Amino acid sequence: MALSRARRRADASTSYKLCSLLLQYPDEQLRAAGGQLRSALRDLRPSPAAAALESFLDWWTAADPLALAQHYVETFDLDKRCGLYLTFYGKGDKRERGMALLRLKRIYRASGLPLEGTELPDYLPVILEFAAAAPPGRGHMVLREHRAALELVRISLREKGSPYAGLLDAVCLTLGEASAADLAGVRQLISDGPPQELVGLEPFAPPDVMPGMEARR
Repeated sequence: MALSRARRRADASTSYKLCSLLLQYPDEQLRAAGGQLRSALRDLRPSPAAAALESFLDWWTAADPLALAQHYVETFDLDKRCGLYLTFYGKGDKRERGMALLRLKRIYRASGLPLEGTELPDYLPVILEFAAAAPPGRGHMVLREHRAALELVRISLREKGSPYAGLLDAVCLTLGEASAADLAGVRQLISDGPPQELVGLEPFAPPDVMPGMEARR
């Protein structure tokens, strides 16, 4: 039983790490690591999450690099419902979102994995990187707290017919069935729609969680 539980944690950690990488912009360096990603995928036990990852990776490695990059930008940068900053959906008020970002940063630090770089702590690849390396239970907790936003992005990617939906499938499959509260949260997010742009206002996050906003690519 203990061995099985340890193996499940290891598989989830590998899945989170793979999804963290594959949800990032497919630049030349990331594409060059395709063989390593495939090798890590082979270490997973057969499961629906592993199958979703394999299907996505088959598409990702076969795609034309220029078309892949264009698809990524059109999907995640130009469509608000597919954005990867998870607190954006439910925390339209800049102070409320700032506090949510600060809480995430404190969780990372308390777990011995302080946030590095310039990305915000609610960026899904950052959350998944944390979940892959965090002490048992911590990463799962953070992902479950953002389940409604994860499901919204998952639905939006499916509606667009984007293969990236497979990565959200893989993440959500590791979390188990969505609760009634999660599903109610998704319905509320869909009903409310994406928050309005707060043009001309200060950034959402306090300065200590929002360092110089350098270009992601």
